[in-house]
Amino acid sequence: MAAALQGAVLGHPIRHSQSPAMHRRAYAELGLDYSYGAVDLDVADLAPFLQRVRADGNWYGLSVTMPLKNRAAELVDALTPAARSLGSVNTVVVTRTDDAGTHLLGDNTDVAGIVNALRHAGAPRQPRAAVLGGGGTAVSAVAALADLGAAAVDIYVRHPGKSAGTLELARRLGLSASLVPFTAAAGALAGYGVVISTLPPHAPDALAADLAATAPDTSGRCLLDVAYDPWPSALAAVWERHGGTVVPGIEMLLYQGVEQVRLFAEAGGFRERADEHAGAVLNVMCDALGLPRRPAHE
Repeated sequence: MAAALQGAVLGHPIRHSQSPAMHRRAYAELGLDYSYGAVDLDVADLAPFLQRVRADGNWYGLSVTMPLKNRAAELVDALTPAARSLGSVNTVVVTRTDDAGTHLLGDNTDVAGIVNALRHAGAPRQPRAAVLGGGGTAVSAVAALADLGAAAVDIYVRHPGKSAGTLELARRLGLSASLVPFTAAAGALAGYGVVISTLPPHAPDALAADLAATAPDTSGRCLLDVAYDPWPSALAAVWERHGGTVVPGIEMLLYQGVEQVRLFAEAGGFRERADEHAGAVLNVMCDALGLPRRPAHE
């Protein structure tokens, strides 16, 4: 009997990831012999790991998380238009070539994940918007805000020189964009309709304390914090305590994962099966993450 095809989520740290539970439930629902694990890798480890994937010849796909998204875009064989535009890859679709080689296609489902998570939470369209952080996930946040109709975005960063690409992308997408010192965030965030924090767990804890000291009125305003472990984050707790809507990063994880499952199923020749069972797959993925079930059209 042939061994299961392999998949995994890559990142550092990765111990907290709920992607394995979510993907395993999806493939069981689809009846696919796909395994899915978690591999702790830092940036320097990614290239040799991808060489192993090429040599093994039994992988179907990889999910890529922080801090590997930009490096992954440099190492794959080809990029989808979305991934090329963002310079950031969170999905690697692995296929076999006619000469028995391995082809790695970099894609990005983070934008869909953010957009659908915000829409599910009832976030306003054409919001006044801010992003915390300027790295690999921030570019997806900026693109998602463009999809939601934002006209402008303020990007709060500690190191402006490292975020020039994020600023350039925003302007290519037609957004009026500015890099703002991170130290100014606490006094300004309550003035935005939508705020997306792309920072790692605990990175905005000091900001949360400073924000609490300003006694902000966040009612009618939406915060998406892509970090979901631990939850609630300090920032999310302050936002919600002062009346705002909080979207946990696990909602983004769900919706970007739904897109990944479809792509990985298609790579194995199971696109029709995935489409036929899309609603059931969404529901078992919600179950795996402890989220309420929802209509398939979401």
